[in-house]
Amino acid sequence: MEPGKLLWEPPAELRERSEMARFIAARGAEDYAALWRWSVEDLEGFWAAIWERYRAGGSYERVLADASMPGAVWFPGARLNYAERIFRDKPDGRVAIRHASELRGLEAWTWGDLRERTARIRAGLRARGVGPGDRVAAYLPNVPETVAAFLATASLGAVWSSAAPEFGARSVCDRFGQIEPKVLLAVDGYRYGGKDFDKRAAVADIAEEIGAPVARLGHLDGGGWEDGFLGEPALEFELVPFDHPLWVLYSSGTTGLPKAIVQGQGGILLEHLKKMHLHLDARAGDNVFWFTTTGWMMWNFLVSVLLTDAAIVLYDGNPGAPDLGRLWDLADESEMTCFGTSASYIASCLKAGVEPAAGRDLSRLRAVGSTGSPLAPEGFAWVYEHVGPDTWLFSTSGGTDVCTAFVGGCPVLPVHLGELQARALGADLHAFDEQGRPVVDAVGELVITQPMPSMPLRFWGDDDGERLREAYFDTYPGVWRHGDWIRITERGTAVIYGRSDSTINRGGVRMGTSEIYRAVLALPEVVDALVVDVPREGEENWMPLFVVLRDGAELDEALAGELRRRVREDCSPRHVPSEVRAVAEVPRTLSGKLLEVPVKRILMGEPPERAASRDSLANPAALDVFVELAGASSRA
Repeated sequence: MEPGKLLWEPPAELRERSEMARFIAARGAEDYAALWRWSVEDLEGFWAAIWERYRAGGSYERVLADASMPGAVWFPGARLNYAERIFRDKPDGRVAIRHASELRGLEAWTWGDLRERTARIRAGLRARGVGPGDRVAAYLPNVPETVAAFLATASLGAVWSSAAPEFGARSVCDRFGQIEPKVLLAVDGYRYGGKDFDKRAAVADIAEEIGAPVARLGHLDGGGWEDGFLGEPALEFELVPFDHPLWVLYSSGTTGLPKAIVQGQGGILLEHLKKMHLHLDARAGDNVFWFTTTGWMMWNFLVSVLLTDAAIVLYDGNPGAPDLGRLWDLADESEMTCFGTSASYIASCLKAGVEPAAGRDLSRLRAVGSTGSPLAPEGFAWVYEHVGPDTWLFSTSGGTDVCTAFVGGCPVLPVHLGELQARALGADLHAFDEQGRPVVDAVGELVITQPMPSMPLRFWGDDDGERLREAYFDTYPGVWRHGDWIRITERGTAVIYGRSDSTINRGGVRMGTSEIYRAVLALPEVVDALVVDVPREGEENWMPLFVVLRDGAELDEALAGELRRRVREDCSPRHVPSEVRAVAEVPRTLSGKLLEVPVKRILMGEPPERAASRDSLANPAALDVFVELAGASSRA
């Protein structure tokens, strides 16, 4: 497959009538590239235009009072409410949420349903003393009741924070214990992979440790909110300053306590008005889906689609149960127009031979979004072959840190094999070389050189800002360093090469792990892989490649040799693995990210309990083989 090959061009409808096309025309810009340049050369003019076009709120003193990073001051004097903007102008009879789970089939909530249930939860929270600035912690599944609880929290000016029920009690306490919540909203249990998990004992332990009273949602038994929690519906909105906290998100927490990332009502509102209207092109009649749990920022991102006239689609359960076709069935059932997922899910479908369009009506599905990790070129090709040649495929990259994408989809631009379509509006993104200079068509550090509204207000408990500066601004003072390798092409597209802190440098040749994975996953016998480069005192670094094989495949000398050949020819001779080992699975976080750095630390001898928090993993037992290997190495 030729890198950069043209796969898709936007049809006339998107080139002329998408919201991005209308915005380009309204600004008198020649094309998207010109619009992007204006958006970063005139930050105040751009964000003022977003504010006015999408009616974010009332008056303000100025757009950007201080452009320092960290410490930017946006829209002083403004007062607004994220939830008020969500509900504004929404007719009661229109569908807001379509939802399904392993427990229950596809159902729908109208805007009238969502408004009433949000108001009743709001009353219940108020009765428990929740007000502006108080934290509401939610240990809830991806169901509409959780959306209503979040909007109720935001309407009060309180601060939301959620964790998925599959998180273990220790991991939940590590998160919620930092923010001292006023109330814990918690589920009785959930179903995953056909098995029910009772969480009542875990909830009791969590509540005791974090010192918060509990309001329970009966999900497994269908009982709904506990008696006495819901109040009389009267939905009102507390107007708060632009930089008032909206929610707390968390870093993955694979090592140490997860960073508690505070993002503001105004910053998230403005960024998501831009993202959902312009980059996602969500419109009336659309049904937008992203597979996520409440413990990943993509849940927050998906809820913000409700800022547009589109509906959202929720699914709670195992995407591979009873098989990998389940989500494609949901796409048919819900008349999905945008199917959002992870790169690892697309790779799994490819390896399993899933045929999304076979026996399903996907005629309304016009877009597929991918995030979580770089989407390999083979993933691009699979979507266009098996979902449809008319599909707008947008791969995106950003992060929990900003709850948005820096680079990703644009409905008026073509799609090229293996490439993200464009830098996002208002994101002054560049690739920096080792001297801190922007480069084009060369791999460099992904940096943002000017502030964005949804950047963190702070980390919770980091009163002097030291941890925030260390996380993003130590390498290039005044410039956000995100921690990814990126290449910006001459035509403005981008390629992500993986995390810069897990890049492998051998003999002076740096390579992102995604390039190695692309080479080895091209073999049909390999369904997943992990590679690390482990320093060894007095000798060459040890670079093992761990592979997960499909059923029936065996790691013999021939397959190991073919894997080495692939890496040598597709990547570089210096990155041929020291050895190849088969494992049953590779460890991933609950949001699907590979644990490259924690595995490296374990293999370097760091105690496993310090290297990775098992409660934050989707498959904690996958760590055991690396712990055993580290122990064997230390005894040798």
